[in-house]
Amino acid sequence: MSSELPGIDRIDMKILRILQEDGRLSNLKLAEMVALSPTAVLARVQRLTREGYIQGYEARLDPHKLGRGFTVFVEVLLDRTTPNVFDAFKAAVQVRDEIMECHMVAGGFDYLLKTRMADMAAYREFAGTVLWQLPGVRETRTYAVMEEVKSSARIPLPG
Repeated sequence: MSSELPGIDRIDMKILRILQEDGRLSNLKLAEMVALSPTAVLARVQRLTREGYIQGYEARLDPHKLGRGFTVFVEVLLDRTTPNVFDAFKAAVQVRDEIMECHMVAGGFDYLLKTRMADMAAYREFAGTVLWQLPGVRETRTYAVMEEVKSSARIPLPG
């Protein structure tokens, strides 16, 4: 990947890299780290946010301590692949907190879901009362995670 992206210079990239590592960093500390004035850094961060490079800030929580330590991935095959079925499925998934991620994929099934539950009993309850009732679901395949080896939301940045 090229170190130059349209509209992004090396200082912007450094700001993104630092904020991705620690989003709670003060503007003053960030300014020191990139060797710019706090005013200049604030303007850059505001521009990067406005242009969508920075989508937001959130705390990473420990799912085990919060009773959601059991991760299950689910392949979902829909009964029909029409726009109205896709739209109904996507809308139904949006309102379920147990579903952490939903990705439309190419291949032998239509969607891949990442869910977090308390345990297998909670997943079975969810599968029976929610998952199999989602619009258009014809078939599912479930993969319970035995060990989380790596989990990151960080985007690899050049430079």
